[in-house]
Amino acid sequence: MPSKPDAIAKGDRLFLVDGSAYIFRAYHALPPLTRKSDGLPIGAVSGFSNMLFKLLADSRDDDFTDLPMPTHFAVIFDHSAYSFRNDLYADYKANRPEPPEDLRPQFPLVREATRAFSVACVEMEGFEADDLIATYARRAEEAGAETVIISSDKDLMQLVSDRIVMYDPMKQKRIDADGVREKFGVGPDKVVDVQALAGDSVDNVPGVPGIGVKTAAQLIEDYGDVETLLERAEEIKQKKRRENLIEFADDARISKQLVTLKDDVETEENLGDFRLKEVEPTGLLDFIDAMEFNTLRRRAVSAFGEGESAAIGPAAAANGPVEAGAYETVYDPVRLREIVDICTARGVVAFDTETNSLRPVSAKLVGLCLAWGAGEACYVPLGHGGDGLALDDKNAGRQMAEDDALAIVKPLLEDPSVLKIAQNAKFDMGLFLRRDIRVAPVDDTMLISYALDCGVHGHGMDELSELHLGHKPIAFSEIAGTGKKQKTFDEIPIDEASKYAAEDADVTLRLHQVLKPRLSAEGMRTVYETLERPMAAVIAGMEMAGVKVDASVLRRLSGEFAQKMGGYEAAAYEAAGREFNMGSPKQISEILFSDLGLPGGKKTAKGAWSTKADILEQLAAEGHALPRAILDWRGLSKLKSTYTDALVEDICQETGRVHTSYSLAATTTGRLSSNDPNLQNIPIRTEDGRRIRDAFIAEEGNVLISADYSQIELRILAHVAEIEPMRQAFADDLDIHAMTASEMFDTPIEGMDPMVRRQAKAINFGIIYGISAFGLANNLGIPRGEAQDYIHAYFEKFPGIRKYMDETKAYAREHGHVSTIFGRKTHTPKIKASNQAERGYAERQAINAPIQGAAADIIRRAMIRMPDALEAKKLSAKMLLQVHDELIFEAPEDEAEETCAVVSDVMSGAAGPAVEISVPLKVEAGVGANWGEAH
Repeated sequence: MPSKPDAIAKGDRLFLVDGSAYIFRAYHALPPLTRKSDGLPIGAVSGFSNMLFKLLADSRDDDFTDLPMPTHFAVIFDHSAYSFRNDLYADYKANRPEPPEDLRPQFPLVREATRAFSVACVEMEGFEADDLIATYARRAEEAGAETVIISSDKDLMQLVSDRIVMYDPMKQKRIDADGVREKFGVGPDKVVDVQALAGDSVDNVPGVPGIGVKTAAQLIEDYGDVETLLERAEEIKQKKRRENLIEFADDARISKQLVTLKDDVETEENLGDFRLKEVEPTGLLDFIDAMEFNTLRRRAVSAFGEGESAAIGPAAAANGPVEAGAYETVYDPVRLREIVDICTARGVVAFDTETNSLRPVSAKLVGLCLAWGAGEACYVPLGHGGDGLALDDKNAGRQMAEDDALAIVKPLLEDPSVLKIAQNAKFDMGLFLRRDIRVAPVDDTMLISYALDCGVHGHGMDELSELHLGHKPIAFSEIAGTGKKQKTFDEIPIDEASKYAAEDADVTLRLHQVLKPRLSAEGMRTVYETLERPMAAVIAGMEMAGVKVDASVLRRLSGEFAQKMGGYEAAAYEAAGREFNMGSPKQISEILFSDLGLPGGKKTAKGAWSTKADILEQLAAEGHALPRAILDWRGLSKLKSTYTDALVEDICQETGRVHTSYSLAATTTGRLSSNDPNLQNIPIRTEDGRRIRDAFIAEEGNVLISADYSQIELRILAHVAEIEPMRQAFADDLDIHAMTASEMFDTPIEGMDPMVRRQAKAINFGIIYGISAFGLANNLGIPRGEAQDYIHAYFEKFPGIRKYMDETKAYAREHGHVSTIFGRKTHTPKIKASNQAERGYAERQAINAPIQGAAADIIRRAMIRMPDALEAKKLSAKMLLQVHDELIFEAPEDEAEETCAVVSDVMSGAAGPAVEISVPLKVEAGVGANWGEAH
C-alpha cells in the first residue's frame, strides 16, 4: 500500500482511463499519420490526444452520465507485455502479435500527451493496467468514493459494483451490473468463474474445451463457482462436457487465476495524486506544437486560452461540445424569416436537406437545416408523416408547407453575397435545382477535405467530425433502425429528426472553420478552387439531366444473352462430362482440378481451389475448352445481371431516364466514380459489352455526342517523363503503339504484324499501372520470361520512364505524397510500410497517381468550362455522362456539328493556361442516335 493514506472520500468520483486500450483504439481508428517535419509516426498520438481532450471536456459536463463530475482523474497504462501472470502460465498472451513498428515510438509520446493535459499518468512494472485499475477502484470504494472506469474491456467487468461502473466512450454507454449480466449471463461477482471456464483465445487463457460463455454462465448459476463445479463434475449429464471438466480441471483453475484481477497492488501513487487539476495551457500547447497538431491547437486555444490556466468546462467557444439539445425546431414562417435575416447579415450559412431517398431527382424533401454559428442551428420539418400517413407525432400537423418554406429560403440560397456551406453539396444542389433554386456560392467541406487529405482518410462527415472535432455525430441507424425495418426520414418523429438533422448543419459549419484555413496554409487553395469547388454544380446538373435508355433494346439483349449463355452451358457440360452449377465456384473447382486434373490450380486461404478469372484465362489460353466456356458464360452473366436486366429497373418513372450518381471524393486520383447505377464499367472490349451502349439513346429530334480523349495517360506520361520519341510521335499524330513496337522490336511500322502492335499496346498501358511480368504474361498469353524480356527492352528504349518511376517513388518516400502537374496531392502513407505487399501497392500508386490524376484533372477542367462555352455559342446541348476519358452530350440534331466543334475545342485546350503540355491533347468526337453509334 502507499506510504500515506489516500486523499479521497465519500462524495468524490474517480475516473480511471484504460490508457492502453485508448492507444490501440486510436491507432486502428485512424489512417497512418506522420509529422511533416521529420516523418515521425504520430497517428496514434493524434487520435489519443483528441480522445482525451473530448473525454476531459465531456466529463465536466453534467449530462455526461447520471453521476456527479469527477474530482480525481488518471490514465493507466500497461508497463510492458510481461506481467506476473507469465510466471503463472508461460503461454499467457503468447498469441498476441508484436506491436506494429510505427506504433512503438508512439508509446512514450502518448504518456507525454497525458501529462501535457495535466492528468496523472500511471504504470507499474510486472502488472497490467487492469490490475492497477482494480487496485485504485477498490481503494476508492473502501473510502466511500465512486469510480467510473473508462473502458469497454470485458476483463474489467468483474470490478463493477454499487460504487464502480464502466463507461464505453465510443458507444457513450454506461455499464453497470445489469450491463455485465447482459454480457456474461451472471453478475460481476461471478464473471471470473465464467471466464475461467470459457477461456480467452486472444489472451491465450485455456479454459475448458467445448464450453462457451453461455454454457459457463448456466453452469455457474447451477453450481455457484468453478471449484464447486469441478468437485461435482461427475454429476454433469452431458458426457463430453463431463469428461472435459474432469480432464481439464487444472486448466480451469489456472484460468481463474489468470483472469482474476489483483486489487491489492502496492502502488507508488496515492489517490490524492489523481485530483483533477486545471490544464496549464503553455505546457499543453508546447506539446501540441511539437507534434504539429494544428487542428488540436485551435481547439485547445479556444478551450483554455494561450497563456493562463483554465479548467476544462462544458463550453469551449466555437469548437466547444456539440449539443443536440441546443438546436431549434422551426415551425413558424416568421421565425424562419428571422433566421434567414441572421444568416444574411453574417454572410455565411451551412445548410443540409433531409429526404426520403438518396436519389435527388425523385426524392421528397422532408426537411431542411440551417446553421449560422457553432451550436446555432435549426431544423425545418416539411414532410414528416411517411407517404401521407399520419405519424403518432404531436408536431406532425405543425409543419410548414414546402412551397412556403422554400419561398423564404430561396433568396438566401441564391444570394451571391452569402457563402453557403454543405457536405457533399451536389446532392442538395441537385435537389434544389429540381425546385428551381440555384444555390451559389457554395463551399463543400467534403471537397475541401479531399483536396487537403486525399489518400489519408475518408471524407464523410462522420469521419471528419470525429477526426477534426472529436465529436461522434448521431448515426442514422440510431433514429431510423437498420435492415428491412429501417425507416425513411419522413417516418421519423420530428423531435428525433431535428436533433440528427440540425447537428449535421452545425458539424458542417464547424468543419468548414477548421478545414478552410488549411487550404491557403498548405498551398491547396488553387486545387480546390479550380478542380473541386466548381464540380459540385456541374455534376448536379448532369445527374438531374440523366440519359434516356430504351428498355426494349435492353430486354432484347437480355434474351439474346440468355440464349448464348445456354449455348455456353451446353459446351461446358459436354467438356465436363456432366451437368453442374455454372455459378458455383466449388463445383467448378472440383471438376477442373479434381475430376479433370487440369494443371495450375491454386488453393485459397480456406483450402479450396481458386477459380478466379486469371487462372481460368491461363487454362483457356492453353487450349482447355471448359475454362473458356465458363469464362464466356460468366462474362455474359455479368452483363445480363448488371446491365440488361438491372438498367430497366433503374429507369426513373418521373423522367423516363437513368440518373447515375457521381462520387467526387471516392478515388485517390481525382477520377469520378459512378454508382446507382455504375455506368463507367460497361465493358467496351467485347462486342456484347459494346452493344449495351446501343440502349442509351437521344430524345426524338436530338443526337448523342461522344467526345473521348485519345490515349491521354500515355500523352501525360510522355510529358512528365520527358520521353522524346513518344512526344514526337504524338506531335506527328502517329500510331503510338506501332511506334513503340517499332522502337522495341526494330520492326518497320508499315506492314506491321497486328500481334506485334498488340504486344506494344499491352506494355504501353501496363507500364503506367506498374504491371509485373506475370501480369503481362497473362495479358499476352506468353511465358513469364518472355514478358520480362519485353519489359526490360521497353525500359532500355525509353529510359525516361524508369527515371520517372524511381524519382517519383523516392519523392513519395521523402514527402509522403505525390502531385499532379496541376498540384493535386495524393498522400501515400504506406510507402514506408514494413509489409512488402502494402509498400509495393503504395509505390505503384505513387507512380500512377500523377499520370492518372493529371488525366482526371484535365477532364474536370474541361467539364467545368463546358457549360459556359456552350452557352456562349447559344447551343442547347447538355452534358449527360462522364465515363473516364469520355464525355457524352445530348444536342439537337441541327446543332450537332457546331456542338462537336465547341466540345472538342474545350477538351483539347483544357490543360492551359495552367500548364503547358509538351504533347497535343487529341479529342475524337462522334455523333449518333445512340451511344454505340456515337462512339
